[in-house]
Amino acid sequence: MHWMIYAAVAIVLWGVNGLFMKLGTNRVSARSMVIWVTAGFVVLLPWMWRLTGLAGLSTRVILVGLIAGAVNGFGNWAVFACLEKGAKASVAIPLTALYPLCTVALATAFLKERPTALQWIGIALAVAGGAMLSYEPEPATAHKEQLSCVP
Repeated sequence: MHWMIYAAVAIVLWGVNGLFMKLGTNRVSARSMVIWVTAGFVVLLPWMWRLTGLAGLSTRVILVGLIAGAVNGFGNWAVFACLEKGAKASVAIPLTALYPLCTVALATAFLKERPTALQWIGIALAVAGGAMLSYEPEPATAHKEQLSCVP
């Protein structure tokens, strides 16, 4: 199967996941959501295990996977906490989805990968998009109150 199909499936599933993240944090704490999301991963383990198994995996590969899972769990907690504190899902989820910018920086520093000029333009556009997405103008009532204080 072409990799773009998997990427499209991930986009759709993560989009739906963003909705469920907000619905969940409207009802329970961020810590509880991490527990329930982890339980969801555990439910998938038997199926994934049958597909891949652990045969032939080195201790180092298993350790890297466990570290990646822990980092992912803390990242999920931070997103849940953001939503729990009142962030709009339509702003917070796309904004936190800019995490590949961090990956680009780390890959450049540690893996000696070098983005092309076109990729740098994409990175700049992603940063600009994140800034525009997170901008929330003051409510109109606050502006009117400021005007009424002016002599």
